[in-house]
Amino acid sequence: LGKTRCGIVQEKLTKIKLLALDVDGVLTDGTINIGDNGELFKGFNAKDGLGISCALRSGLQVAIITGRKSAIIHKRAAELGITMLREGVKDKYAELVKVAEEFGFTQEQIAYMGDDLNDLPAFKAAGFTFAPQDAVSEVLSNADCVVKKDGGRGAVRFAIEMILKAQNKWEKLVASYLESGQGDKQ
Repeated sequence: LGKTRCGIVQEKLTKIKLLALDVDGVLTDGTINIGDNGELFKGFNAKDGLGISCALRSGLQVAIITGRKSAIIHKRAAELGITMLREGVKDKYAELVKVAEEFGFTQEQIAYMGDDLNDLPAFKAAGFTFAPQDAVSEVLSNADCVVKKDGGRGAVRFAIEMILKAQNKWEKLVASYLESGQGDKQ
């Protein structure tokens, strides 16, 4: 665990019901592979994917809010069971507020993970904020928690584990895997 405001982390994480995520630099390493016909591919981390599956199975909702539009994001979201997908977003603050109103979340029930300047507005709409350790310095200094993983390299999984552990859901989840496979997507 990197930078945190230690005394309040656990208490704040117990209230989280929605984890909203940026894509490039959070769910991916930030590389954008474009060919003559548009975006060719994105690399996603299987640990992040399984973490998202575990979050959803444990009742933690997951949303994607991204400035780009990509069929690849639609495919990945569908594969993982993420139904809250907002793309082509210019104002992430306004979009996160809209998602909160639409699904009935209060600010303290929302966590957001971002890595670059365009994510800072969304930080104002969230009750708790995460950043991958390779985020830009302005995001690092404004995040409540900087996780010890890079974007696209397990940062999302780290945040999900923190939330589920704070909510006393992680041990039950691990026990379910000790009993048998869960069929989660990665």
